[in-house]
Amino acid sequence: MTEAISVSPRPSSSTQVNSPARVLIASLIGTTIEFFDFYVYATAAVLVFPHLFFPSSDPTSALLQSLVTFSIAFFARPFGAVVFGHFGDKVGRKATLVAALMTMGLSTVVIGILPGYDAIGIAAPLLLALCRFGQGLGLGGEWGGAVLLATENAPPGKRSWYAMFPQLGAPIGFILSSGFFLLLTETMSNEDFLAYGWRIPFIASLALVAVGLYVRLKIAETPEFRKAVEKHERVAVPVATVFRGHLRSLILGTFIAVATFVLFYLMTVFTLSWGTTKLGYTREQFLVVQLVGVVFFGLTIPLSGWLSDRYSRRMILTLTTIAIAIFGFFYASLLTAGLTGAFLCSIIGLGLMGFTYGPIGAALAAPFPTMVRYTGASMTFNLGGIFGASLAPYIATWLATNYSLNYVGYYLAASAAISLICIRLSGREEV
Repeated sequence: MTEAISVSPRPSSSTQVNSPARVLIASLIGTTIEFFDFYVYATAAVLVFPHLFFPSSDPTSALLQSLVTFSIAFFARPFGAVVFGHFGDKVGRKATLVAALMTMGLSTVVIGILPGYDAIGIAAPLLLALCRFGQGLGLGGEWGGAVLLATENAPPGKRSWYAMFPQLGAPIGFILSSGFFLLLTETMSNEDFLAYGWRIPFIASLALVAVGLYVRLKIAETPEFRKAVEKHERVAVPVATVFRGHLRSLILGTFIAVATFVLFYLMTVFTLSWGTTKLGYTREQFLVVQLVGVVFFGLTIPLSGWLSDRYSRRMILTLTTIAIAIFGFFYASLLTAGLTGAFLCSIIGLGLMGFTYGPIGAALAAPFPTMVRYTGASMTFNLGGIFGASLAPYIATWLATNYSLNYVGYYLAASAAISLICIRLSGREEV
């Protein structure tokens, strides 16, 4: 039997009403900052960290070790989902979102001031891994709260449209981080970039966090959460309730999200690494390739949100996942077909990413009741990150090195097949 708790909401939270613009800006700006921080690390994990935080005797080994630290955040994210989800479902969405943003922001700034392997030896990668864990912890609590901030304020028939606004934080954060690195690459020598330039975006994120905190502190609690408080529906241990009463939704949602994660981190981290090391592209060339692709990522997110409300999230996710599987069989031939092929590969892959990423937020939150929705949605999304994203760059690098680039595409197609099966197994009310 579910154990309820009774805590009265603060008077100001029960009377203040959020305007649509305030809700959408607050949900978007937080995820933009969080993903900016996250992607700054992803780019540096390929371009910088193998040279500075690991022994330089074996470059391939250093790159693989750097990609392992990249994966740590995905294993931290479910812990963040449980911790922040617990307080988000008991204390409220607003306060928890502020705490998640601070956790992510401080971890990122500390990375920007860490000494390298030559200065402190093995302590350098260990501290880097600890900060990466902090990034994952913060993002694990950010995403679910931002989606709920949007969907729990959405008018009828607009949940997918509202839920896609925090999803826009991903392409915007990526454009900002890649643009930052591209600017640094264009304006300083490689020696200066490796000496101190790469630290600038990490430290500069502190200013973005301050803006995000200001906006978040201005919002009120969501109407659905206030109603749950008034009806004494909150539970003592949300994560226990999720496992006890909503395990099927948790499992299906996790694997519905797998293709989304595999696609994105193949198209960004792995493709950047392979393109600049094995295919002969310069760092500047490939950052531009990715930036163009991310523009299409950003454009297809609102389109997919609109289509999901007009038709259904289930239909849009089904069609997009089939298209991802087909794309997997053409991935290698496009990527290796010169610069034009690389642009096409990036545009198609990241365009498909937008079509799956737009409705995924509302789809993963839908099966869970208000009293455990923060925990349930966050855990589903972040467990999907473990299975789909955490080791995707590592697995893809291993497959391409030991077999061929074609097998990376097969890996993507197989991931899409798993997600498609779970979409079809879920009921219409569950997606």
